Amino acid sequence: MSELKTRPTDQEVSKFIDAVEPVQKRQDCWTIIDMMRGITGVEPVMWGPSIVGFGTYTYVNTTKKPADWPITGFSPRKANLTLYVMPGFSQYESLMAKLGKHSTGKSCLYVKKLTDIDLGVLEEIIRRSVEHMRATYPTR
Repeated sequence: MSELKTRPTDQEVSKFIDAVEPVQKRQDCWTIIDMMRGITGVEPVMWGPSIVGFGTYTYVNTTKKPADWPITGFSPRKANLTLYVMPGFSQYESLMAKLGKHSTGKSCLYVKKLTDIDLGVLEEIIRRSVEHMRATYPTR
């Protein structure tokens, strides 16, 4: 059985973000960091080489073993900013309708740039997600 590859690292978040291109995406990353830090009350940590995570929760993965993952986080991918909203979006349908230009995966929210969305709505989605995760799973 393979181990989960995405784990917290000692990589400095600021060095990672400072290398993000283009400049607008880098600025968007700092805005997201400020927002997520304010909501979670914890400092960001690099998970693997490209995910900035906030807090930790433990879940049982598909191999029936406990695994850790950030309560919330994001990754500045080439095509878009990927924000991790656990455990998905079904609880946030009315907010999602007001968010602006985006797409979603199971627990991934994809946006090209923050100017495409309503930041107040994004903050509320993340806040509710974090509250749900802390009420449902063991968190650190």
